[in-house]
Amino acid sequence: MPVMPAEILALLDKPWPLAILLAIGAVIGMAIERFVEGEKREERRAYWQERKAKNRGPNLRTIERAERQQAQQSDFAANQLKAVSKAAFTSRALLNKSEANVFAALDKAVIARNPRWQVMAQVSLGEFLASPDKDAFRAVNSKRVDFALMDDKCRVVHALEYQGSGHNVSNCAPARDAVKKEALRKAGIGYHEIVAGHTTPAELRALVEKLVAG
Repeated sequence: MPVMPAEILALLDKPWPLAILLAIGAVIGMAIERFVEGEKREERRAYWQERKAKNRGPNLRTIERAERQQAQQSDFAANQLKAVSKAAFTSRALLNKSEANVFAALDKAVIARNPRWQVMAQVSLGEFLASPDKDAFRAVNSKRVDFALMDDKCRVVHALEYQGSGHNVSNCAPARDAVKKEALRKAGIGYHEIVAGHTTPAELRALVEKLVAG
């Protein structure tokens, strides 16, 4: 029969200290168990939060970014509307007199050559050019050509610039024209100049005969 240590025999003789000791041990054990369970619960919560963040985070960020941009655009449009509502506007001619004469001659020659083609005036390059490079597109988006020849598929095939008396009043004009020429060349669109006082009506008709498919 095993012999119990003297310390245990002494506690058995005194039940109250033994009960207190057992109670303290039980409390410490429960505390440790709760602590361990709490740690595991936090780990599980962190794991699932991370999973949700990976699955839903990018979409939420995209939505929030789109909402901010929309709000900014709405504010910008509201400011524009406020400015426009306070201002006065009048109508003005799209072309000056000499440009209008060139347009009329071009239109007549194009219709005679192929009535399915059209002459467009003061067309922004951004309306008929596209580029995956945003910076390059912004560089040409608002630049215009004086006249554009549009085929029966509504595609601009040729751009014509009218070099009138006031065309090169700015030192920046040659640089702007170079930008337009390069963009048009890259897109496979022809570029042609009509010089005031030098291009005769006969030469203009010959140019249309050359450019417009019959």
